[in-house]
Amino acid sequence: MAAGTLALTGAAVPLAEARGSDSIRVGVVGCGGRGSGAADDCVKSSQGVKIVALADAFGDQLTRLKDQFNVPNNRCFTGLGAYKQLMALDDINMVIIATPPGFKAPQFAEAVKRGKNVFIEKPVATCPAGIKMMFEASDKAKQKGLAVVAGTQRRHEPKYVETMKRIHDGAIGEIVSAQCYWNMGALWVDRAKANWDNYKSGKYSDVEWQIRNWLFTGWLSGDHICEQHVHNIDVINWAFGALPEQVHGLGGRQNRTEPQYGNIFDHFGVEFFYPNDVRTISTCRQIDGTSGNVSERVAGTKGSSDCAGTIKGENSWSYEGPNPNPYVVEHTDLINSIRSGNPLNEGKQVAESTMCAIMGRESAYSRQQFKTSWFLSRCSLNNLPPDDMKLSDSRPLEPFAIPGKYELPGLAQPTSKRRRG
Repeated sequence: MAAGTLALTGAAVPLAEARGSDSIRVGVVGCGGRGSGAADDCVKSSQGVKIVALADAFGDQLTRLKDQFNVPNNRCFTGLGAYKQLMALDDINMVIIATPPGFKAPQFAEAVKRGKNVFIEKPVATCPAGIKMMFEASDKAKQKGLAVVAGTQRRHEPKYVETMKRIHDGAIGEIVSAQCYWNMGALWVDRAKANWDNYKSGKYSDVEWQIRNWLFTGWLSGDHICEQHVHNIDVINWAFGALPEQVHGLGGRQNRTEPQYGNIFDHFGVEFFYPNDVRTISTCRQIDGTSGNVSERVAGTKGSSDCAGTIKGENSWSYEGPNPNPYVVEHTDLINSIRSGNPLNEGKQVAESTMCAIMGRESAYSRQQFKTSWFLSRCSLNNLPPDDMKLSDSRPLEPFAIPGKYELPGLAQPTSKRRRG
């Protein structure tokens, strides 16, 4: 059935309202740095785009966008349930979801339920329960003819797109190995200290501190392998056209040990096993004074590629075309797909790459090797926030994982007397 003819219970699908030259009326859920950036990029991307409503857990996060886009007070919503108020507005036909990853799956499901086209930042979950929710909602979005584009902007960057076409056409032959990296210095040093001082002084509750300090809160960020390194893992999945079949990881909390840095690690090293036992090495690190490397590489029987414009070997090639800002292009592609009636749907794709990052994290936390099939079907880890969570709630932060003591929910204990680790 054509997208323009689909209907929701009691309301036409917003996709139909946005076709042709009609206005794209956008609500932004999560108005921090990434949400503000996505709103700017969305408006720049296409004609007829207007930011008309805002939602965030905290009122102080709304100020910049409220002023910039002249959003009236009665269309600015605050609190943990603010996203539901925004998505209930009938005149919005697209939402940007740029909240901490632990909140995204329920918010995405609500957007699809309400018939909204969606731009959702990566990653999209921090646990298997969230991944399954994303899969289900993505299927429903497809059934309803809704467009979904994720913030994996390399998928919309011409130099990556053209390189991948050649890799998939056999330019480097059969892939035999791959590597990906996001190694860099520390983040949020001053902000983490300020958040911690406010928490210890009693200004912030447990929940408010964790949300304001979400980058270092495991159930919210998924750890930096998930929040950041998912970009590189996604590129490797794209190159293979497949997901890894199993994973074995390690990592630790060696440099960022102070309590203001929550409960995440500062380094990971993960081995992903793709079909035919092709191994990929994946590393990420956030430690000052260390060498930086944010890149991907695949090697094949005929050559190798950085996935980003260069192929070496029998079919050497370098991309020489235009390479516009991919953060803007991803919105252009989304809006074009809405208006054309041929909606993109990247929901499952970004959920799969997020799942791989989560698997790498959990393997590192537990120091256990396991299969993707087990993780999807039997891992009982659930980080989804309760529906009745309040900013004022007491919710002590879980301690950081100690390999050898951390137990991955659903994974059988080893037969030895040692605790799993």
